[in-house]
Amino acid sequence: MSTLQKLLHDIKAAPPGPGIAAIFDFDGTIIAGYSATSFIREQVRRGDLTPRQLAEILGAMTSFGLGNLGFSGMMAVNAQFMRGIEENTYKEVGEKLYSKQIARLIYPESRALVEAHLARGHTVAIISSATPYQVEPAAADLGIEHVLCSHLEVADGKFTGSAVKPLCFGQGKVDAAEDLAKRNGCHLEHSFFYSDSADDLLLLERVGYPRVLNPNGKLEKIAAQKGWPVARFGSRGRPGIGQYVRSVAATSSLVGSFVAGLPILALTGSRRDSQNFSFSLFADTASALIGMNLNVHGEEHLWSHRPAVFIFNHQSKADVIIIAKLLRRDIAGVGKQEIKKETPVLGKVLELGGVVFIDRANARSAIDSMTPLVDAMKTQGKSVVLAPEGTRTVSPRLAPFKKGAFHLAMQAGVPLVPIVIRNAGDVAPKGDFVFRAATVDVEVLPPVDTSAWRVADIDKHVREVRNMFARTLGQPEEEAGDTPRGAETANSGRGARGKSKTGAKAKTGTKAKIKTRAKVKAPGKPKAKPKAKPKAKPKAKSKISPAAKAKAKRAKKVAGGKSSAGKTAAKGRPASKQQARRTKSAITGTGAAKRKKPAGTGRKPGG
Repeated sequence: MSTLQKLLHDIKAAPPGPGIAAIFDFDGTIIAGYSATSFIREQVRRGDLTPRQLAEILGAMTSFGLGNLGFSGMMAVNAQFMRGIEENTYKEVGEKLYSKQIARLIYPESRALVEAHLARGHTVAIISSATPYQVEPAAADLGIEHVLCSHLEVADGKFTGSAVKPLCFGQGKVDAAEDLAKRNGCHLEHSFFYSDSADDLLLLERVGYPRVLNPNGKLEKIAAQKGWPVARFGSRGRPGIGQYVRSVAATSSLVGSFVAGLPILALTGSRRDSQNFSFSLFADTASALIGMNLNVHGEEHLWSHRPAVFIFNHQSKADVIIIAKLLRRDIAGVGKQEIKKETPVLGKVLELGGVVFIDRANARSAIDSMTPLVDAMKTQGKSVVLAPEGTRTVSPRLAPFKKGAFHLAMQAGVPLVPIVIRNAGDVAPKGDFVFRAATVDVEVLPPVDTSAWRVADIDKHVREVRNMFARTLGQPEEEAGDTPRGAETANSGRGARGKSKTGAKAKTGTKAKIKTRAKVKAPGKPKAKPKAKPKAKPKAKSKISPAAKAKAKRAKKVAGGKSSAGKTAAKGRPASKQQARRTKSAITGTGAAKRKKPAGTGRKPGG
């Protein structure tokens, strides 16, 4: 059995340059399990599949698995139920499912292999029998330019119910690899192919360096006979009972650690000593239960300048334990308001431990909530820890940084200390409950002096600090004037990445339509005001001449399909500009957010 280290050593030993291809299968190789499962569940949820159609698809998949039905037959069954659905809708579905479900299935080891090949300048590609809607979002996230896969037939922007022949399966994968090699000047006899399935035997035999990952029983036997390297990754997939138990215990240890600190508070009267004891106890207990170790560089920067505002890139719920393990004492934090609603006991413990909860949907409220943190730094000498991305990302790709931490450091007159966490997702990717044993690499950068910063230059300072993280992680830096892109689109470019970007644009267009519709309806909120109609004003209408009444009636008919704001304007009471601005803000904020979900999951209007 081979190891990740051995596989990485083989990559480093290979010649550099695009003449070497590194080809990856997708399902079972890059991700644990099958992406088709997520798509079928989504089709059922959206109502695109009836129970009878679902049964027919599952039957076809079972027959294929048993060898009673060919791949083309299975694809034909699946494709027929897509007839009439707009392709752009499924591009959006693919992006959404990747972010919500599939991203966390990527093996960290496979990501490491991809990154090692990219670092050598190899031509990296995914060749998969799946569709582009399943594969391209992952390729964009991994930085893979070339995607060759099976396609569904599209006419006039809608699926026809047929698959495009030939499909990317069996000999079709070999043909795709040879086409890739021809277009990019690669030599397959010196190239790598990674797969988990015996269905890919033809391509495994075609390349010079076949690599078998997480194989099924049939492929494992063949690999043993041929002497091919075999590796199994346990970092993803179905967790065991022991992992569930350890995860529950690690999460619960926060409450237990808080309770353990209460005697210190009772005997000494020092809330600070009690909090510091509980904080350190939680860090050590949770780390031990999970089996998480830290490999820290620049540890001296954690203590050289305190108080400070510590900022970190946020990938995982394990970040809480990592930060506790690093900082250990005299810390105040910031958390999202939802924690108090979702887990009241945990929220109360965190609040008593010095965490300030903010409403992320209300910028003014969030700023006001953080005012006590400035006082804690100035008067108590406490440090504050924040995640400037605001929420967890689905991959190590940096999301845009918010400005709260930077304003906080300026107001308190303390330095910023960047903590770069490389692989917290190995422990618990976003969306996973279970913690998995892993070693997390952390680099603490030197403190950043904020004493000469000005509010007018805040965007420049945010960009400079974010670029420190990007350089450390080996990610593209942000230039002046660039609009920061989120984790899902940070690597958009040519090929698969360009297609992913196109899908994102379509999604943006959908959001714009929602906002337009909302602007028509939202001014209806002032409908409470018409309760004042019985006042004296309506009586004045009796003095209007019949001609004026007729004119007003015609005007009312014209405005009849509009919002209540239009009705108000027709009555001669136009809203002030300030009121209009408040209404617009409400629409594009809370209102738009509430209407956002259907755009990504339902058909487009008229589709």
